Order: sequence, then structure tokens, then C-alpha cells
Amino acid sequence: MSDENRFLYDIAHAVDPLGDLEEEAEKAAKHNRAKVGSARPTSLLYTYGPGAIMDLPQFTIMPTGLDDWDRIWARRDSTPPQIHAPRLRDVVRMTLRSPDVQLRPYPWQPKKHTRSAEGNDLGVPARVFPQWLRCTGCDLLGLLSQFDYRNTHPYRTDLAVFEHAKCTGRVGSGARKAARRTAIPARYLLACPDGHLDEFPYDLWVHRGRPCAKAELPTLKMVDRLAGKGASAVIHCASCDLRRPMNEAQGEVGRGKLPQCRGRHPHLDAFEPKGCTNQTRLMLVGASNLWFPATWSIIVMPDSPQEKADDLADRVRTVLGDNLAMFRDQPAVIRALLATGKVDVTKLSEQELEDVLQAAAAPTDTPEQQEQKLRDWDPVDLLVPEWQHLLREFHGHRTEEPKSGLTLAKRERGPELRPEITRVLAVERLRKVNALVGFTRIDDMDRVGDLPRRLAPLTRTSRPGWTVATEDRGEGIFLQLDENKVAAWEKHVEDSVVWTHHREAHRRNFERRFSETADKVDHLTRLKPPRYWLVHTFAHILIRELALTCGYAAASLSERLYAWPAADGREPSAGLLICTTASDSDGTLGGLVQLSDPTRLQQVVNSALRKAARCSSDPICAMRTPQDPEDFLHGAACHCCVMASETSCERANRFLDRRFLLNLPGSALGFFEPHE
Repeated sequence: MSDENRFLYDIAHAVDPLGDLEEEAEKAAKHNRAKVGSARPTSLLYTYGPGAIMDLPQFTIMPTGLDDWDRIWARRDSTPPQIHAPRLRDVVRMTLRSPDVQLRPYPWQPKKHTRSAEGNDLGVPARVFPQWLRCTGCDLLGLLSQFDYRNTHPYRTDLAVFEHAKCTGRVGSGARKAARRTAIPARYLLACPDGHLDEFPYDLWVHRGRPCAKAELPTLKMVDRLAGKGASAVIHCASCDLRRPMNEAQGEVGRGKLPQCRGRHPHLDAFEPKGCTNQTRLMLVGASNLWFPATWSIIVMPDSPQEKADDLADRVRTVLGDNLAMFRDQPAVIRALLATGKVDVTKLSEQELEDVLQAAAAPTDTPEQQEQKLRDWDPVDLLVPEWQHLLREFHGHRTEEPKSGLTLAKRERGPELRPEITRVLAVERLRKVNALVGFTRIDDMDRVGDLPRRLAPLTRTSRPGWTVATEDRGEGIFLQLDENKVAAWEKHVEDSVVWTHHREAHRRNFERRFSETADKVDHLTRLKPPRYWLVHTFAHILIRELALTCGYAAASLSERLYAWPAADGREPSAGLLICTTASDSDGTLGGLVQLSDPTRLQQVVNSALRKAARCSSDPICAMRTPQDPEDFLHGAACHCCVMASETSCERANRFLDRRFLLNLPGSALGFFEPHE
């Protein structure tokens, strides 16, 4: 283990797909190609990031940790590009406890035409995982080394395949000539709540923890006649004829038969130095809880003067490095070095440059200060600058900020628009930046926020220099609710029986999910206030209605909620932004912004509220309230009326209740007045 790594790692086994490709080319033989597929940036961030398992047509792969990506970037002479989002970058640095983290896009370059070679040396490195494969012809269960890999077609990555070269078919099917048969991944894994993942030990499983009595390297087979029916396979040792079904590993009883976690991070090709004390759980390759991304995102707003100064000081510190202290008293040398690093300080006076250098030379926080800052930080702080800017008055009908790309246009209120809505903006252009800071397994990040060890790392180093990010461009509609009415309504809801039930359900939910830390944290600090439930539910019914006429599917629309009460140094908020973005284009088509027209918007809002008054599951849905021992975090809400897709909702369909929008039968908690 090297000094810079915090895991047990053998650098001799480093993932280097292009290096392997070059070695194959030197043999002057028909070589296997390095590229095995492609994916959009959003899917690589939210579904198939480092540590996740991606399904390819013939096998599965796992994108590696960011350390291995550096080999890809190093093949270019130029400095890797960076994404400019200082506000997000600072939060990522705090979360990763590393003062030098930069935001980089995925390693990719567009091609001039289909057969051109631009960008062939860029891509996301990955390893085959799991590395146990099963022959589809004879059920042979073995490691990669027992199968042949073939990927020779330059334009058909879908043909890349592992094959059993001398498959003779299943026993009892008669004598057959040896032929090549496709091998597919064996679909069982072992997962750990702390983010570890490991191969399933099939040889130890079938022999119940002992070596095979007949062979040192036994021949295993996976007999599976009910594919897709859970743990339905049977592991058979052809050497000693022992059999053991995989369904013995399922459930609470089966968990006791599984081995203890080894602390393995396959995306880092590394192990925890001190191992892991957790009990493993059986996991399927395609399970939805195998990988949950931990991300932060912002809508990029124009930088304030202080943010501009801080960003310049940071770029100066990054470019100069040790030269900052060495040439601190030589402004001419400093200017020359910064010019080489493409940091423009030509317009700064000597005093202004001195102020920048002083800020750049300021000492970074100690580890203790970093931990304290992280404990005190509230994710709402990411949203406050956005809310403040969206409320800012501007001259004229339209304003455009070139650097951030944010373009806002005022919209008049239609005569029939609900009076509770006080401000409408058409967000004609916006830029959203998303950064990955880690991932969890088994439970989503919001369930393990008090347990930092469960956030699996993206690198082997304890102080990463960068993390991957994406830039999304698109459009949206911003609505602000009347703060005075929201405050009065919120006080009324907090005194209601329904809110008491929601609060108790949240307490039960919190204590069960945060079992290791629930006694140290007040669950009310995690319960969203009534105004959040109101804004959240309103956003969902708007997404459903907008999707009918804007030209985008509901899953392509997402919400950004601004709903928090007044706090120290923070004004209250009650508003929402419904937007659609794309990460691999210059923007969107404008169909959503068109619906901000006063006449159209009032029709959308009125129609959405009218439909929310009834649900096909009523009266069950309308009167749903969690009762002990229930711990669900929604009330009058279901997939028939309010709930949205994962890509649209920022809270996984929690904190929703139609009763907070409208007066439903048996309830008088609606925020919006009855409207004919």
C-alpha cells in the first residue's frame, strides 16, 4: 500500500484499457478493441457511475475509480478541461475534505464524422464485473480466464463477447461436437451497507466452506432453469457431485450463512486495510439498490463580486502551487506564471494583485475545522443564492447573463391565475451543473447521512484532486407563492391532527432507518416543514399537467424546490422551478417556456389543481394518514394522482399530501382557495 493510498492496492493490476490495446497491436495480430460501449453523461452520473454495474449486450462492466481515469487524461498533452461552478466546487471540496478538488467533464471528444478517430483516446475506463461467468451451452461456471474474449469489429461494440471455446452441451442432450458458446455473467454478488461489494464465493458455497474432496480446482456448474426468478439457481460441483441451491442465501435466515465482508471496493481494485465487520447480503447484478449516487447540483447564477474574487484567488493558488510562496515578492514573475497558466490578471493593479495573492496564500482549514464546517453546513445554503437571484428585479422585460448563460424573462399574471402565485418568470436558458461525490449501496444517501463511512469513495487517495461533473442546459418556469399566505397557512397546519400524524410517522421512520444514530439526532431537524410539503406537491401536479402540452415527457421534467422558513441570515422562501435540461446538447426546444405565457399558464395551473382534487384511488387516497406502526412519509398521494418518476422528484416521492393543496373531504387544510 503506497503512502498516498488509503487502501490495500496492487498497482501492477492497474486498469489501462488503451495500454492493453497498444500491447495487442504490437503483436501484429487481429486484436481485441478497447471500446465496449457508450452512454450519455447523465446515465454515467446517476445510474452507471464509478462502482456501479452497467449492462452491455453480452456481459457487464463496472466503471473504475477516478484514479484510473487519470491515465486516460494523461494521454493528452493539454490540461484536462474544467467546469466553472465555484459555488458547487466549494461544497464538493467540503464534502470530500479536499481543498484542491476541481470539476471535470467526462473524457469525451466529438467526432467530425462516424469513421474519424477524434476522441478515440478518451473514454471511461472499466473492468469486467462480476468476473464469474456461466456458459449458456453447458452451464459451466468459471472465472474470466476460462473463457475467450472477442471484440474485433471496429464499429460494432455490441458484438463484444466472452465465449466458452469448447462447449459440448449439457449432460443428457446427446453427443455433440465441441463448439463456441456465449458466456454470460453469473448474477449473484455480496454487498455490504458500508459500500463494499464482492464476488459470490460459489466454490465455498457449494462445498459449505470446505475444499472440494475430489479436486483442487473443481469444475462448477450453475443450473438455472427459472432465469429471472430470484435466487433460483443451483450450484453443482461436477467433480464431487455436491449441490446447493442459491435460495438458501436469501432472507434473514440466509444472511447468517454468508461470509463476513472482506471490505472490497472492486471499482478501486482495493480492500480496506482493516477489513470490515459487517455481515454481507445477497445481491443480484441488476438490483436497483446496488448503487445510489451521492450528488450535489446547482443552477448556475451570475457570480457576486465576492464569489468572483474568491474564484480568482483559487485559480491563482491552483496554477502557482509552490511558486506562490517562492515568488511572492516578485509581481512580474507572478504575472508571467499566471499568463502561462491562462489566468488573466492584466487588468489588475499592483494593489489588486497583492490582495488576490494574499487571499490565495491564506491557510486552508485544518481537518478539525473541515469536520466542524461539514457538520454545521445545511444543503439549503446551495439554494439560497438561486432564490435571491430569481427574486431580484431587473430592468426591461428580459435579462441575459453571458457567462452563466442564465436568461430570464418577466411574465405578467393572467387574470385567472391563482392569487396565491405572486411572481412568474420564464427561464429561457439555464445551466445546471451536477457533481458526483461518492455513492452508497443498499440504502440511498439520505438514509445514511449520519454515517460518513457508508459513503463509498471515488478514489484511493484521501485527498482527491478532482471529481466528475456534468453540465446540463435547458429551460424552465419559476413560480413564487405569497409568503404572507404561506406563513399563515403553515401555522394552521402545524396545529392540525394530520401534521401530528406526519410528525410521528417521520419519527418512526427516522428511528428505524437511522438506527445507529437516531439517539443522537433530533428527527425534527430532518422533517421538512409544511411549506415544503405544499411546494413539493404543487410541483408534482404541475409536472403532470405540463407534460401533456409542453412536448417533453414527465420523466424529462424535474423540480427544484425553494421552501424553507426564516432562519439566521436567511429569509423565508416558498417557490419552485420546473425545468428540463439536456447534458449532451446546446439546450432544449422551448416548449416548456412557451407555457409560461399568462393565458396558457393559468390554464395549466387551474387544470392541475382541478385534477388534484380527485384521484381514482379515492376515498382511500384522500383519507390516507400514517398510523402507528406505519412510517411512510406521504399522505393523500399515490401514483394515480401526485407521485412522479425518479428523474423528476428530488425526494423519492416523500413529503407529498394533496390535502395541503386543496380542501379534500374530511380536511380543511388546503392552501389554495376554492376556484370556480
